[in-house]
Amino acid sequence: MKKSIIFLFTLIMVFLGSCTDLQEDILDETSVTGLSQNEIVEGNIAAAYAVFPNLFNHVNYFNLQEISTDEAILPFRGGTDWGDNGIFVGMHTHNFITTDPRIRDTWNQIMRGISRCVSAIDAIPRTNEPNVEAFVAEMRALKAYYSLLSLDLYGLVFVKEDPNERSVVVRGADAFNYIESELLYAENLVPSSIGPGRVSKEAIQGLLARLYLNAAVYKDRYAAQFNFQQTDMTKVIEYCDKVINSGKFRLSADYFDMFDDENHTNPELIFVYDQRAELNGHNRLAYFSLSGDQFPLANFPNANGTDGPGMTSDFYDTWTSAYGDVDPAKADPRFFEENLIIPADSCMSGPSFKMNRGILRGQQYGFIRNPNGFQRCDDGVNFRIGKLSSRTRARPDLLVNFTREIDYTTQGSLYSTGYRVLKYEFGKKSSSGRNLGDADIVLIRLADMYLMRAEAKLRGTGDRAGALADLNAVRAARTARITAPLLSEINLDILFRERGFEFYWEMLRRTDMIRFGKFEDPWTEKTDSDPLKRIFPIPQTALDGASNIPGYLEQNPGY
Repeated sequence: MKKSIIFLFTLIMVFLGSCTDLQEDILDETSVTGLSQNEIVEGNIAAAYAVFPNLFNHVNYFNLQEISTDEAILPFRGGTDWGDNGIFVGMHTHNFITTDPRIRDTWNQIMRGISRCVSAIDAIPRTNEPNVEAFVAEMRALKAYYSLLSLDLYGLVFVKEDPNERSVVVRGADAFNYIESELLYAENLVPSSIGPGRVSKEAIQGLLARLYLNAAVYKDRYAAQFNFQQTDMTKVIEYCDKVINSGKFRLSADYFDMFDDENHTNPELIFVYDQRAELNGHNRLAYFSLSGDQFPLANFPNANGTDGPGMTSDFYDTWTSAYGDVDPAKADPRFFEENLIIPADSCMSGPSFKMNRGILRGQQYGFIRNPNGFQRCDDGVNFRIGKLSSRTRARPDLLVNFTREIDYTTQGSLYSTGYRVLKYEFGKKSSSGRNLGDADIVLIRLADMYLMRAEAKLRGTGDRAGALADLNAVRAARTARITAPLLSEINLDILFRERGFEFYWEMLRRTDMIRFGKFEDPWTEKTDSDPLKRIFPIPQTALDGASNIPGYLEQNPGY
């Protein structure tokens, strides 16, 4: 059934891409004549997942989870690029506004996903397809996942069981309890075999662990100090144990393999956004941070980066402070993967060119592009590889030399400021740099089970030795190149730092910072310390849409 769903997913994406005013109330596939019972089920399931491409792109969920933190900053490049009416500056400095189009678009995608799950839950039982109960449970689990994103970002959940009834808005403990009940219902009904591109049994267990770990935050969002209950931490350990002990997954020896084009069968991945259907995949998490003068593909001279966000000096310094006099590139396999080892001026065949990965620093090398394409060597076959300069900016005298310093000053906003991140492999089919990504976008992986369990042991049971063993199990697993040294001590600050090293650029940072009490701290260009900013404003469009129902949808405090 999975291949059929991917095929239907592709058809749905083509259809959605041609319709700008699609109404959600037509997504009940039972209203379409000529479909088999199997196609009705598959179509509803595919539609429920079909919001992932827009939700998990660079300016929606990634933006809210990363650029709002100490990891990433996006200045007005050159004083003009990425200006966007100041929304990325506002995101980083916590000057969130109700009319921010990216806060709105992320909200809309989540709500669209919930709506489609409700339609699927309504339509599937009216078929005679076998395994209806499991399919409905999967849709309830997916709805719970969208609801968890809504609770985490906006502080509320819409509970809707009947497509013809108005949703009920719940917050705090009520929202937590609702998501918990949906995931618990689905846990033993959804099989393991449908992952990683769909919500499998182990994905549900991972989501339950994540929910319990953040229970103190979700139940009392603005607390001066979060009260982590031992019962919740015991649940985190229980569900992490279930995933770890299932034997289905193992930590990847090569860290960057998890983010390659061919990562779908990587043994560490539990739940992903599956991009392999060509018409829905995007390459934007790879292209977003790269220079506009970095061209990774010999066959596509129009595929480049966009000089988007750089890594803040604050976050970079956590690496150097951890390793002292040793370059983190030589101490930790998660920091950097060197693939391009060349003299200052070289010739290379197109297929042999492979970009470095991880955190990119200093002078960059690559294909040198001119108006007629990439420069060739004297043999007319191979490509010249050399120092890159800002030719796309009409500044061939300005080298692409990434620097530690990046901020909102004129000098700090130049095109080469800030170390860059290329964690996901640049898609080999991406003719524009933005399209046709094949790498699955990682949503849950096994390392998080170990580090969540370590955190629960520290916060709940006081098992410091067990927590340290979990942390070191992740460090010791990355053996393909170099192996990070094992740590001899652990506390919450060390664990927070370790989560940064393991999960940078993976859309977890904001949630982690809030839970660890770091989100109100100052960092590069950010001084706001208002705890009300722990959640985003409800978009003005949503408030306007509900304005005819007095008291139904109230704005979050502080906005």
